[in-house]
Amino acid sequence: MGVQRNRLHRRALAICTAVALLGLGAGAAFADEMKPLTVVELFTSQGCSSCPPANANLIELSKRPGILALSFGVTYWDRLGWKDVFAKPEYTVRQETYEAPLGRDGPFTPQMVVNGRADVVGNRIAEVDQLIAAQGKVNALSLDLKGRSLTIGEGSPPDGNADIWFVTYDERTVNVPVKRGENTGRTLPHKNVVHGLTKLGSWNGKTQTVDVPAAGPGLRTAILVQTPNGGPILAAATE
Repeated sequence: MGVQRNRLHRRALAICTAVALLGLGAGAAFADEMKPLTVVELFTSQGCSSCPPANANLIELSKRPGILALSFGVTYWDRLGWKDVFAKPEYTVRQETYEAPLGRDGPFTPQMVVNGRADVVGNRIAEVDQLIAAQGKVNALSLDLKGRSLTIGEGSPPDGNADIWFVTYDERTVNVPVKRGENTGRTLPHKNVVHGLTKLGSWNGKTQTVDVPAAGPGLRTAILVQTPNGGPILAAATE
């Protein structure tokens, strides 16, 4: 009986140790997700012949740790005969809002915006890398994203408040055959395509908790806390 009890004790101890290690692993994984990020937004269109190399660059950037790469399809190239299947008017508006703060006369593709602070032509990977290195990472304030709840820590937004953006995106690579327009006959790979962009409210610098909608089947969630009117991104998180 003593041998049997010892075996049961050792088995219980092993199970408890495994559970503890799993708990530590989950905590470590969650902590990694909340580390500071560099946010790279690509404004692209399936109707633009210059965009496929930028799409490929974003796919490579999405594989790097510490980078939140997001692909926004814009609508103004649809006039050439191919309607981008991922484009939405609100993504075009987001790009247009960036142009004045970035010193641009108007929107263009493929445009990559890094941390909401600076931009570059997205098909020039060397320049993209330089800009990412120069801009570094965001998350000067605490973000705690757990399921359907987001807590923003105390801070000092530059203009007294900041927008809270809820983004849903598909991290899978999706291939789209293009049948008309400048990319006729090509099949274009896309990754981290944004499927939804919603403003959840404003943050005034005080600790605040907001409800986060469900992302939808197969989609991931990202949160951007950003100075209004196309200003810098102050913090970002993804789960």
